[in-house]
Formats: sequence, C-alpha cells, structure tokens
Amino acid sequence: MAASKLLLVTGETIEVAGGVDEVAKQVGDASRSSAGALAWFDRPAGGRLAVNPAHVVAIKPEDE
Repeated sequence: MAASKLLLVTGETIEVAGGVDEVAKQVGDASRSSAGALAWFDRPAGGRLAVNPAHVVAIKPEDE
C-alpha cells in the first residue's frame, strides 16, 4: 500500500495511506469545499485522521 507524509505548519509530519497524487487531491478538494472542511485520511497502521487543509505545507512520498 502506498503511503505519503504530510508536513504541517507546526513542523509535525503525519503519515497517511495513499500516493502523493491521491493525497494531494483530497487536500485540494477539502480546501475548495466549505470553510472548516477537513481532509480525511486512513492511517497505514489503521484508524482515520482528519487534517485541516490550510495547515498542510507539503506532501511527499513515504520513502523520502
């Protein structure tokens, strides 16, 4: 399963399931949605995570 890392404005890095293109689309869709919309991701180890798209600085492949 592909995974990506989200770099947040706080400097925290979060690992999420999905390739860079897929994750970027989810962040973009949430940012263009209504105010306060969150981007929802599956975690590689299980569980779900919601991220405010305005806090995402960069998206990179897991192996970088």
